[in-house]
Amino acid sequence: MKENNKQSRRDFLTTVTLGAVGTVGAVSALSGCASSLNIRDPKDGTHLTLLEQAPDGEVLKAGLIGCGGRGTGAAVNFVDAGPNLEIVAIGDAFQDQLDKCRDNLKQARDIEIDDDNCFVGMDCYKQVIDSDIDVVLLASPPVFRPREVKAAIEADLHVFQEKPVAVDPVGARLMTEVTQQAKEKNLCMVSGTIRRYEKNYIETQRRVAAGQIGDIVGANIIRNGGALWWVERKPEWSDLEYMLRNWGNYNWLSGDHIIEQYIHELDVMSWHLGGHPKSAIGYGGRQQRRSGDLYDHFSIVYDYGNGVNVNCSCRQINGCDNGKVEQINGTEGYADASGQIYDRKGKLIWEYPYPGQNGDNLWQVNNPYVQELVELVTAIRTGTYLNDSDEQIKSTVIGIMGRIAAYTGRRVTWEEVLESELRLEPDVVDFYANYDIPGNPPLAGSSPAPTERYG
Repeated sequence: MKENNKQSRRDFLTTVTLGAVGTVGAVSALSGCASSLNIRDPKDGTHLTLLEQAPDGEVLKAGLIGCGGRGTGAAVNFVDAGPNLEIVAIGDAFQDQLDKCRDNLKQARDIEIDDDNCFVGMDCYKQVIDSDIDVVLLASPPVFRPREVKAAIEADLHVFQEKPVAVDPVGARLMTEVTQQAKEKNLCMVSGTIRRYEKNYIETQRRVAAGQIGDIVGANIIRNGGALWWVERKPEWSDLEYMLRNWGNYNWLSGDHIIEQYIHELDVMSWHLGGHPKSAIGYGGRQQRRSGDLYDHFSIVYDYGNGVNVNCSCRQINGCDNGKVEQINGTEGYADASGQIYDRKGKLIWEYPYPGQNGDNLWQVNNPYVQELVELVTAIRTGTYLNDSDEQIKSTVIGIMGRIAAYTGRRVTWEEVLESELRLEPDVVDFYANYDIPGNPPLAGSSPAPTERYG
């Protein structure tokens, strides 16, 4: 490829707006951030104990940032992970969300949060981090994850970070830098990509890695479900409040559902195949979704080189058959990543012994939402370092790669995504600012992208 063509493709990846909103300069490149994202294979920090409960120890105090359903759930999961674990501070952009979280924590586990440790507003994460805590639980919209993780690591806190950890290449690069800082400080980081904390998935991956299906030659990864939740706008809401309360429906806040939800399946793919895809090509669109600016379906082919390709698709459309496929294909058979291995003729040759199958089996399927926090607390209390952030960053970037390929209709390489200065967050995030709220997906139909939209 000639140099001028390479430059034009890089410019293209930098200027794609992807439907983000803002006041002046809606989407901008972060100055001084041209260095490539350096994804490393984990050398340590990924060993799991699979204990049912973390060991006892001195009290560990946690703060929660993001008081929605997942954040409230993570707080309950934290106190369930072992003895002497406390939630002592919470923060959210909205008072009603914070109040609901307090009520739910009280009802679920008799947890009471002092008024002085309840914080509301866009900067609540700073106040939670400064609240004399040991661990921070991050469950706010994904666009804010890099800045919040950065603040937590700078404050010497251990981190639980919900998925995904970024919505664009700029955020992913920042996450890589911050993860390295955490390693240097010996601060543990655990991610919400839950499949890596499920015993059935762990045992299947171990067997596949040991060669039970031969060499991996490809995979078929599908997740189909219904449409997202949606909250109707109230007259008193500002533009920003309206979008924040519907964050899962806006690309700049969530990264689209190929990242925000489908990351679980992409992470399974990445876990089994290792390395990273060389390129991606695909398409998507919007047939039914009436909210926000997301697609409601994607279909992507990831090329890992040497003839290894993975077919990936996801859908959020009501009234269709739903289901999930995580099939890893090998030269000697194939695996369902959730717990089955088959030979080349489709004969089942191994199945995870789920509870109730055999009266004498000792294995149990665990709750991964609790297990990930059991592992975090165990690592902190035993001094055994744990950090899975590099792997979640890689899976996040794979999702970004597929999204850009689908939005543009062009083959996108790994290097192009890593070097892109695409940033989705508006320059100004202010409750009192006026925004051009996107009401359509980045493409009116399918690819290629219209030149007037992407330059």
